[in-house]
Amino acid sequence: MNIAITGGGTGGHLTIAKAIKEELNKRGIKPLFIGSTYGQDRAWFQEDEGWEDKYFLETSGVVNKKGFAKIGALLDIFKATVEVRHIFKTHKVEAVFSVGGYSAAPASFAAIMSEKKFYMHEQNAIMGRLNKLFAPKAMMLFSSYHDSEIKDYPVRDIYFDNARVRKEIKTIIFLGGSQGASAINDFALSVAKKLRDRGINIIHQCGKRDLEKCKKFYHDNAIEVDLFDFSKHLAEKIKEADFAICRAGASTVWELTASQLPALFIPYPYAAGNHQYHNAKFLADKGLAMVVAQEALEPIMIDEILALDIEAMSKGLTIMIERDGAKKIVDAIIAQATTSEV
Repeated sequence: MNIAITGGGTGGHLTIAKAIKEELNKRGIKPLFIGSTYGQDRAWFQEDEGWEDKYFLETSGVVNKKGFAKIGALLDIFKATVEVRHIFKTHKVEAVFSVGGYSAAPASFAAIMSEKKFYMHEQNAIMGRLNKLFAPKAMMLFSSYHDSEIKDYPVRDIYFDNARVRKEIKTIIFLGGSQGASAINDFALSVAKKLRDRGINIIHQCGKRDLEKCKKFYHDNAIEVDLFDFSKHLAEKIKEADFAICRAGASTVWELTASQLPALFIPYPYAAGNHQYHNAKFLADKGLAMVVAQEALEPIMIDEILALDIEAMSKGLTIMIERDGAKKIVDAIIAQATTSEV
């Protein structure tokens, strides 16, 4: 099967693209990648192996633009759609798998116009605008939140391999992201002394922007901490933790779920459709996580966290996701595509 994977812009989308690509590679299939020159697409896949070819097109988001800027963005998508139809012919593409995001627009339009087999993955609890537009045309939609044959999010095996039931909170990990989330970093610093006095270890990913500030605070207050801006070994650090305090991007939510690590989710308040809140609420409604709006975050919440029945939460996460999400998705696509050809 000649298949193209399209979409991106953010790590959440691109994580899925990479997982599906790697599963296809296991079956001897090298897909195309069709993304954008904007966002993170090129940084993720420019040097990445396992692709038949990669295309980064001059497209950008439309939703937050106005007037001539919006018209210009739409024209860029139209021109890129024409280009993608030629790419499909050159590579004899039979199927297109979209992970959403503005990067997916040209190849999704081209797939529908060219009557290619079209499949989609929606990462979030609130469907993105582009995915809402294309979902009725998809042969299959995959999602952990929406009506889907396969609910398991494609999470790397290392998170399942490192999973364990947490019985008490000895270590808390604060995940501010590689760029740094000031609200999470400020919260970590506001409760650090209390955690030290309670004998609780701190792991803190603070991002580049707040690294020096955080380093100075911990040093001045003689608080031992595993502090870093970025790490390629984040899965191992998550394994060490008994509780996480972090944003609620879909990949983060499901990686922690696979790890059986309970969390307080602080959704990014400017996420489209407030989707991070709804991602976290899915678990919070089942008593398997906490969620609080950024503006409502208070240091006193650490007492509530330390009083949680952490073992019950950790055990409850075991039934929320199974491994091999990417394998199940690729199995379903190949089975459906084969059946439709008969």
